[in-house]
Amino acid sequence: MNVYTTQPFQVIYSLFEHEYLGYLFESFVVQVNSKGQLTLQHQNISAKNADEFAARLDAEDFKLIQLIDQVQQDAVLKRFSTKKKLSPAEFFLKVYDPEKGDKAMQEAISHYVQSRMGKILELLRHDKMTFIMGKDGEPTWRRIKIAPERATVLFHFMRNEDNTHYFPTIKYNGQKLDFQYKNAVLICHEPAWLMLNDQVYSFEKNVDGKKLQPFLNKRFIVVPRSVEENYYRKFVAPLVEQFDVHAKGFDIRAEKYVPSPYLTFSEITASEVPAIAFKKDEGADSEGNKILFDLSFKYGDYLVQTQEAKRISVSMEKTPESYIFHKLIRDAGSEKEFVKELSKRALEVKNGQAVLEKSAAFTWLNNNLQDLERLGFTVEQNQKSGKNYFIGEITLDVGITEKNDWFDIYGTVRFGEFTIPFIRLKNHILTKNNEFLLPNGKIAIIPEEWFTQYIELFAFAEGEEHLTLRKHHMALVNDLQNGNLATVTMSRKLEKLREFETIEDQPLPAGFIGELRPYQKAGYNWLHFVQNYKFGGCLADDMGLGKTVQTLAMLQHRKENGAESASLLVMPTSLVYNWLNEALKFTPDLRVLNYTGTYRDKNVEQFSNYDVILTSYGIVRLDADLLQSYYFDYIILDESQAIKNPDSNTSKSVRALKSRHRLILTGTPVENSTMDLWSQMSFINPGLLGSQHFFRNEFLKPIEKEKDEQKTRRLHALIKPFILRRHKSQVAKELPEKIEQTVFCKMTEEQEHAYEETKSYYRNKILKNLEENGPGNTQFMLLQGLTKLRQIANHPLMTDPGYEGESGKLKEVLHMTKTVVGKGHKVLIFSQFVKHLEIIRKVLDKREISYTYLDGNTKNRHEQVERFQSDKSIHVFLISLKAGGVGLNLTAADYVFILDPWWNPAVEAQAVDRAHRIGQQNTVFTYKFITKDTVEEKILALQSRKIQLVTDLISTDETVIKSLTKEDIDNLLS
Repeated sequence: MNVYTTQPFQVIYSLFEHEYLGYLFESFVVQVNSKGQLTLQHQNISAKNADEFAARLDAEDFKLIQLIDQVQQDAVLKRFSTKKKLSPAEFFLKVYDPEKGDKAMQEAISHYVQSRMGKILELLRHDKMTFIMGKDGEPTWRRIKIAPERATVLFHFMRNEDNTHYFPTIKYNGQKLDFQYKNAVLICHEPAWLMLNDQVYSFEKNVDGKKLQPFLNKRFIVVPRSVEENYYRKFVAPLVEQFDVHAKGFDIRAEKYVPSPYLTFSEITASEVPAIAFKKDEGADSEGNKILFDLSFKYGDYLVQTQEAKRISVSMEKTPESYIFHKLIRDAGSEKEFVKELSKRALEVKNGQAVLEKSAAFTWLNNNLQDLERLGFTVEQNQKSGKNYFIGEITLDVGITEKNDWFDIYGTVRFGEFTIPFIRLKNHILTKNNEFLLPNGKIAIIPEEWFTQYIELFAFAEGEEHLTLRKHHMALVNDLQNGNLATVTMSRKLEKLREFETIEDQPLPAGFIGELRPYQKAGYNWLHFVQNYKFGGCLADDMGLGKTVQTLAMLQHRKENGAESASLLVMPTSLVYNWLNEALKFTPDLRVLNYTGTYRDKNVEQFSNYDVILTSYGIVRLDADLLQSYYFDYIILDESQAIKNPDSNTSKSVRALKSRHRLILTGTPVENSTMDLWSQMSFINPGLLGSQHFFRNEFLKPIEKEKDEQKTRRLHALIKPFILRRHKSQVAKELPEKIEQTVFCKMTEEQEHAYEETKSYYRNKILKNLEENGPGNTQFMLLQGLTKLRQIANHPLMTDPGYEGESGKLKEVLHMTKTVVGKGHKVLIFSQFVKHLEIIRKVLDKREISYTYLDGNTKNRHEQVERFQSDKSIHVFLISLKAGGVGLNLTAADYVFILDPWWNPAVEAQAVDRAHRIGQQNTVFTYKFITKDTVEEKILALQSRKIQLVTDLISTDETVIKSLTKEDIDNLLS
């Protein structure tokens, strides 16, 4: 019988009893007549058709309809039946069979239905029309009402000599409700909803219907004395916790206390961390041990865990005559306030627990312990926890005092009652071990920030019993003072080192011939400055700015001011001639010994007759023992990147030399790796950057692998006072303009075929090796492959002597050389490959173009330079990049051709600087020749894309093969 939505209708809810599922509701719409009365015309309503009647339904009706749908037998069958073809009758007969029925399934279904019935009844309290269904299915048979207020239950226990009587009484609106033997029914058990005289009652404190069911047709339950104690403990005590109980014959004592918070902590492993308690710190180590905090509250003699849901705890005490139930009432408000206090101090307690990383936990404890104790907290370690940790105040005092040539460091740490010399923490800080054993056997956790704040102090300081720092660690001392990490006492003289502006102007020595430009004079003053403070220095000016002349002026000053011994100048062999010429030109009074060559006089006694000894890195290595026996005034390394590898024999030999002062000269202090810097800085100021191992872990790895900007800035701060670096753009405005262009060359067909064949071979070989063995074993193979491809991009003749085709690049280079030479210009042609220069050489011979030539095997270097500089008929200088990239002055040239690019743009810049330096009158044009669609083009792209390793330190170099990712390699060989 359909209900018309065009006419008035009413939604109603009808209660009926299901044979197995108990009391349920169904939802209906009923037509209403003109008098506003319900008619017999009705229709079942469910979520499927509810929208049709939406005009007279509210939001609660839609919720009710949905919940009522869920308790119908079809919905229950669908949810719980594992066999799809089972009919409702078959399913319920099987599950509820008195002998073979599934008790666990019955429980699950009952809980499912009852929990939804409780929600349905709660919604029906809001003035919904509710009925009992008639036997004929008539949904509006008898109207029932849901009592608007909640009833209360009082459970009575009357203990007498023989037994205990137990029964409940119910009150509604203050009036006792007579419900026993009155046909009352419990239409819901979870929680109890009682229907009595067409009125449905709910209860305060969510009484379980099972506690009322026995008394619908029974006055009381008798508990015999024989089971009394067990019954009281298991049934009465929980009842007293949850509900109102009236007792006769035994005592119920309500006890109220002010809660005292107890915060205990224990060490746990990562796998033991309770998921609800732990919010992982950003960047924290998830593998290490954690500290678990547990918050509980003491009420009198009772300790209650925070996570316990019940607000009342009951314990039973048996007396000789009877029983006493101690009813402990928790103070939820106070407990929340204590949790808030922890939250204010950044300990987020969830479910009574919190977890912190071990180090963070003890930092937190040490910072907050006194405050917590003042608030009434008891903080202690869980007795079951293995290690016995110290908690309490930790303080540190560090003092630094300047002595003659060093700083004295003293410090004390206080762990509560114990005072420990700071030096005792040295190994702990350096090895990052945060557990320090106190004299009483307790373990103190060293604050995490100390490992960052003081690791450099311990790494750079010397001494086992007493710590000292060398003067060149001024930057570290400044940082400690500025960060309020140490109290520093130093002389006014040393204060000057904080600002370079205070450098005093020094007069040029009388024997110096010529003038120094303003920036060169500033460099000369700076050399005196570091000398006066007994620091080693690094003069790192750009190529062509006159590092040689500034150094010679300083050496002349040493001579005129009574230097007691000779100074040693170490350089690549190719530069000896240059130094001899420059010394003769600017400082003719200096007595200079050329200590090189096979027939050199190996006698250090002759050094006393000279002011300056010129030698090469190779000679220092060969004559190491001999040279170490002499105490030089200055040891100066030119092109000091020669000692960039700290483990090389050259580097070790140089570091073992003895002198009063040390100086290095270089345009590129860092060529390949940050480690280049360690080696050179450790030569001029031993210990400045700590041990090689320390430097690798603290600086090299973070800077090169993790691109750690903070570490880069830190390293810069440490070395800054000892490095003077000026760029051409800053100091030599009078230099002519430098113009750079890239010339792209197309391969010939034969060249392209040779290139693709080689590329495919190495690509397959390298990528396969990468997959099988990782990047470590691929470096040599990659270098070999890239070198071959670069050579073919220049000219396939370099790898295949039988090649008869042409090279696109050679055609372009020859064309541009003829053009430049034809206009009367001079050009420097640089290549990294001697084979390539040989090919160019043959072509120039064929074209009868005159040239000079220089590679590593050239004996008469200075003659070649002189001919090119002075002979107007010679327009081309062929130079091996490795042999001619430093120390040459070739200002006659105003064109520079770079024939083959490589990773390090600084090496190319040095080559350009052979022409673009002081004395050059013309604009210098630089051309880079790049073969299109080859690895050369990719190298060029990688140069600009790769993050430069040491831009923020002192140079503009990049890491080579080691830093290439699989994607980079793939791209290079694609």
